[in-house]
Amino acid sequence: MPHKFIILDRDGVINFDSAQFIKSPEEWKPIPGSLEAIGRLAEAGYRIVVATNQSGVGRGLFDMDTLNAINDKMMKAVAQAGGRIDAIFFCPHSADSTCECRKPKPGMFNQISARFNVDLTGLPTVGDSLRDLQAGIAAGCRPYLVLTGKGEKTQADGELPEGTQVFANLAAVVDHLLARE
Repeated sequence: MPHKFIILDRDGVINFDSAQFIKSPEEWKPIPGSLEAIGRLAEAGYRIVVATNQSGVGRGLFDMDTLNAINDKMMKAVAQAGGRIDAIFFCPHSADSTCECRKPKPGMFNQISARFNVDLTGLPTVGDSLRDLQAGIAAGCRPYLVLTGKGEKTQADGELPEGTQVFANLAAVVDHLLARE
């Protein structure tokens, strides 16, 4: 039995996304049901890790203190809903960077695997963009697309990785995962 482990994208999965980036704690707003869904995962014994591209740091739109404040707000909101996030991994580099951590490259997933000493093969990853799914697939994860955030456009664009399952939102993914146990 593989570990109960899940990797979530942040913007568009846990919270509403913005074409102008989430640049302040005030702009971070949870998608209805997402915090409770994380709470149910935690209650079921899942380790919950967030992997998020945050190129706004590399572009100078916000600094690390602001990113930490946004993530702190998310962690507190998740805790109030009875959940927890075990770790947040992020890529601060701009889109034109040649780093290995920016999704669709699997660098963050490889870091998660190493940090938690867990084989990611077959473990769920949830995203709203093609690059989220591609990074997960490259690390052996099972991809779940949510239709929140950029998800509807991602689905409409087609070319989803083979085996991608599509759900309305994070709460629906969690319903599916917990029903399979």
